Amino acid sequence: MSRSGAAVAGGVARRGRSASPPDGFCTPEKRVCAWWAMGPEGPHPRHWGIEQVCDFLCRNGFSEPGLLRCFRENQITGSVLPYLTKSELKDLGVGPLELRLKLLVCLQKLEQNHADIMKVFNDPIHGHIEIHPLLVRIIDTPQFQRLRYIKQLGGTYYVFPGASHNRFEHSLGVGYLAGCLVRALHERQPELEINQRDILCVQIAGLCHDLGHGPFSHMFDGRFIPLARPGLKWKHETASVQMFEHLITSNGLEKVMEDYGFVLKEDMDFIKEQIGGPLDTTPCRGLWPYRGRPEEKSFLYEIVANKRNGIDVDKWDYFARDCHHLGIQNNFDYKRFLKFARVCEVKNKKHICTRDKEVGNLYDMFHTRNCLHRRAYQHKVGNIIETMITDAFLKADPYIKIEGTGGKHYKISTAMEDMEAYTKLTDNIFLEILYSSNKELAEAREILRKIELRDLYKYLGETRTEPGKEITEDQYDRLPADIVASRPKNAPQDVELNAGDFIVDVINMDYGMKEQNPIDKVRFYCKSDPSQAVKISKEQVSRLLPETFAEQLIRVYCKKKDEKSLDAATKCFIQWCMNMDFTKPQDGDVVAPD
Repeated sequence: MSRSGAAVAGGVARRGRSASPPDGFCTPEKRVCAWWAMGPEGPHPRHWGIEQVCDFLCRNGFSEPGLLRCFRENQITGSVLPYLTKSELKDLGVGPLELRLKLLVCLQKLEQNHADIMKVFNDPIHGHIEIHPLLVRIIDTPQFQRLRYIKQLGGTYYVFPGASHNRFEHSLGVGYLAGCLVRALHERQPELEINQRDILCVQIAGLCHDLGHGPFSHMFDGRFIPLARPGLKWKHETASVQMFEHLITSNGLEKVMEDYGFVLKEDMDFIKEQIGGPLDTTPCRGLWPYRGRPEEKSFLYEIVANKRNGIDVDKWDYFARDCHHLGIQNNFDYKRFLKFARVCEVKNKKHICTRDKEVGNLYDMFHTRNCLHRRAYQHKVGNIIETMITDAFLKADPYIKIEGTGGKHYKISTAMEDMEAYTKLTDNIFLEILYSSNKELAEAREILRKIELRDLYKYLGETRTEPGKEITEDQYDRLPADIVASRPKNAPQDVELNAGDFIVDVINMDYGMKEQNPIDKVRFYCKSDPSQAVKISKEQVSRLLPETFAEQLIRVYCKKKDEKSLDAATKCFIQWCMNMDFTKPQDGDVVAPD
């Protein structure tokens, strides 16, 4: 290639390709406003001070002294301009209505002229998605990049070879969908006065909602931590809030957020509340528990993690993404929900509702969730592999050192107490143990080697509890001993079995709200009156819908693998099921007696 731009190939001179095609098109990440490219004087409007804002108003025909006085007295800077609404201008004393509307049009044109350069990600699920530069700054940090090394479905990857996706891409998808839903509401109902700050905060919450996941995702908080630290009530959402704070402060992003017009304390609280719920956990019956946004914007808390009925963008992304990678059909189309979503008032609170005709699709959504749990998330082999990884981590825990703040060292089970240490804890700990030559890690290493050789604990079978006879959490620990104690007379007597030889996995299957029907918490609107929220009962939809929305499965595995031990263990399990009046085991190697 010659420096002049002409390429020579086969003795023929070819004209070098221009940086931009003749039609002026360029990729979105390169896009800049033509007006701005001409070189306007002064900084970006986001960095304007009060007087620069007033100068802009005067140049655009808004030179009335009273208006300028309002802007000066209220210290309106450039970072605030994109977030001004009709009602906020009224509160500032700007009037009459005609003036407020003209001013808003002018500010919208300014915003369009100085549109931030968006970055485009090519996502296999949502296609080409645009990400705001503030979100890109968050993505390009060690705390967020850590999610590249945490499998979305943990041990399920050992069963479904396509399930190699990670928390990183899921988080991008949730951030994108959060923006789609909040913008759809903004465009459909301008009276909600959703501003750009709201939109960005909701997107950031979606992007960062899973920052606190540990190695192998739900295995860490669902299996490992309860055994490593019994009695500790810890959730990954708590760590997500802490990691988000650490991400912002350690990367100096407070100033960047303020440059985009954020009211730092208020908006940080709002983002954290969307991820982990109210920051003040003191009971306050009848009072609005959130600080980030007032009760008039209660619907914003239903977008990322909907505590009311479970319909949120987190589920939309993992349904689509997990089904894609698992090779399972996804029957729920979130794009249709976006078309019908609107906010209605229910008991003086604003909630996201959908059309009455969509009730069947929502039942399909929760049915899809249930199918994913049955076929993939709670797969009997995936679950036992996660149990074996947990056993290995428990044996390795005393000998693993992860450096945190101030050089202090933490274990696998304590790393979440320090976000600097937790940033370094990912699925890679599996390989660190597997390839270690440390003698103290020999037992843990052997368990992980057995996983690679597919030498797994043996599956004995599955039973279902009867309604009203469910096993409670405080009974879990004694189940292996109860099974051993149920040994029947026809079991081989020369085989020694003890509680440590059994793994009992208690699985609670439901539609996301335990025994409740989540659709009972959803409100709908009719075509004739879109402002009126109504409830639709199950009986109004179909008589073929489930009568119960929860059931409990109990799976039993044995660590011993010789034929005699497995025969004795199987008979113990069958007898225990009969003693408890549970269904007879029909899975694995179990042949239930008549």
